Amino acid sequence: WISQGVLPDGREIAVKRLYLNTRQWTDQFFNEVKLVSQVQHKNLVKLLGCSVEGPESLLVYEYLCNTSLDHYLFDAFKKNALDWERRSEIVLGAAEGLSYLHSGSEVRIIHRDIKASNVMLDERFRPKIGDFGLARNFMEDQTHLSTGLAGTFGYMAPEYIVHGQLTEKADIYSYGVLVLEIVTGRKNHNSVASSAEGLSLMSQLWKHYNAGTLMEILDPNLRDQCSEAEALKVFQVGLLCAQASPNLRPPMWKVVEMLGSGDRVLPKPTEPPFINVKGSNAKSESSGSSMSLMSNSDKSPFSTNQLSVSGVQAR
Repeated sequence: WISQGVLPDGREIAVKRLYLNTRQWTDQFFNEVKLVSQVQHKNLVKLLGCSVEGPESLLVYEYLCNTSLDHYLFDAFKKNALDWERRSEIVLGAAEGLSYLHSGSEVRIIHRDIKASNVMLDERFRPKIGDFGLARNFMEDQTHLSTGLAGTFGYMAPEYIVHGQLTEKADIYSYGVLVLEIVTGRKNHNSVASSAEGLSLMSQLWKHYNAGTLMEILDPNLRDQCSEAEALKVFQVGLLCAQASPNLRPPMWKVVEMLGSGDRVLPKPTEPPFINVKGSNAKSESSGSSMSLMSNSDKSPFSTNQLSVSGVQAR
């Protein structure tokens, strides 16, 4: 767990404490130390040190007083602190951090667990990507990694869930989901239950996109804070990153370019996965209680909860 501390020089720190009582936790600890110590960027949480002495191991990070994005974004009262300017900065900063991991550092790194709770916020609500326990790096000549399934359902790319083949495109999909959560103020994993229509967040977004009514699903807190053009650009970037086909998702350096492009015309997104997921509120022609969990684009299976998993072998 994370606790707060103070160094002798007065600096506040965040201490991640791990009991390395399993091989899995041990591997994640040393993986995190190895990868985070090799990267440095304004939008990545800074590792200050570590300790492996005693019954528990410690990772010492810079302290970020506003904790993580999910504490604000999904709280009806705290979300008022996230105005359009701050959300735009979070969207862009997270993109810049990921772009650095994918192509700007000496090692190519895939985070594997991009989500609102892993985007930390400093005193000015500037974003820093944290928690590299599931991250993986791979060589220049590698096209993908075949690995056990790890991450958080609701943010995991369909091709990774089905085939277990990991590329940067999995992070880009997760980032797309995150962007759409930021602009709507809604969680992806529980939107089935909370929607009056019984539709998932992706289903609602795709429906509104096709109808030209995306502004109806914009977080009501933002309605008087941004222009329609500004909001629609962020919606479109999120949908482009969350496309079902990994080959169509733009690389993160291109996403950074899109976000800073002014009035430049962006490509039209194709259908996201999982848009036929229906909740219990939706009318069903079948007599059973099962849900349709298939994407029109690739017919991939999907789980609608938001459990974090690691170490499960993909088929």
